[in-house]
Amino acid sequence: MKSKLTATILTFFFGGIGIHKFYLGKSTQGILYILFCWTLIPTILAFFEFFGLLFMSDHSFNVKYNNGF
Repeated sequence: MKSKLTATILTFFFGGIGIHKFYLGKSTQGILYILFCWTLIPTILAFFEFFGLLFMSDHSFNVKYNNGF
């Protein structure tokens, strides 16, 4: 099971290079984040994803990333 806290922390510290995407099982998006990290676009996206994860309920996180557990 993936942890919401871990995903949020990874997004805050390493969101610009997409580490949180690999953790959440979205490897293709993670590779795109790494390829385009020099443009700072992934950093801007990770900023919004951080707040999305921060304010997401535990139930919603589990449905989306833990197959409903």
